[in-house]
Amino acid sequence: MARRCAISGKGPMSGNNVSHAKNRTKRRFLLNLRTVRITLEDGTTKKIKISAKELRTLKKNS
Repeated sequence: MARRCAISGKGPMSGNNVSHAKNRTKRRFLLNLRTVRITLEDGTTKKIKISAKELRTLKKNS
């Protein structure tokens, strides 16, 4: 399963680890993903992975 938000489509970003001597090695900045249950129109529930930012937005708008 991909580390991707089901609503916004955001995924991991890439960057560098930088040591004290300024040596750079590649790294990944992962999303803060949460698994939540949502209720669909027909009454069934489904689990989706969404980012914490989208979870805050959903709570704000509901």
